[in-house]
Amino acid sequence: MMESYVKGSTKIKFCGLRTTKDVEHANELRPDYIGFVFAKKSRRAVTERQAELLKSYLEPGIIKVGVFVREDPERIASLLHNGTIDYAQLHGGEDAEYIRNLRKLTEAPIIQAFRVDTGEDLAAAERSEADYILLDSGSGGTGTLFDWELLEGFSRPYFLAGGLDPGNVREAVRKLHPFAVDVSSGIETAGRKDPLKMANFTDQVRNLNEERE
Repeated sequence: MMESYVKGSTKIKFCGLRTTKDVEHANELRPDYIGFVFAKKSRRAVTERQAELLKSYLEPGIIKVGVFVREDPERIASLLHNGTIDYAQLHGGEDAEYIRNLRKLTEAPIIQAFRVDTGEDLAAAERSEADYILLDSGSGGTGTLFDWELLEGFSRPYFLAGGLDPGNVREAVRKLHPFAVDVSSGIETAGRKDPLKMANFTDQVRNLNEERE
């Protein structure tokens, strides 16, 4: 089931959690979502067993998202059915037929990621049959921004990713009003989740949300 969206209240997703310390920091800050990466080529990848363990430490109410790249739909559905994850995030350019096939196996929400280079990329995102869309730069996890000016006139609620960090997320939320902001490398130091950056990022978003209420 899709969540309601109130413009002006931006949600937070910490992606690429890999250790129990990462989960403990998330529990303290209570983001709306956390992400476990199952794409094998990612340096943030976790195994099913690791994700199951990390999930056991996570506070109830934080939505668990599994990030996949052209994964077998049966495997995704299995992780959703056993409660390891709550949402599936597709990051491999999967097509509409793939999404329809996945929907035959699960009713869980689906997030589809799009690399944004041109207005045509946004048009494709508008047409997506996924429950949510995520707009990113590069292939994901690159830590670089895309041209936010391309989003002028874009009407569909979205997760904003790509190069966000504590220093620019306030501007992103103020200017773009995304449904959610998704961060991974922007809250890391030397490749590890940094509790101070995680807290600063959270404060920047929530303080602006409170100013808008």
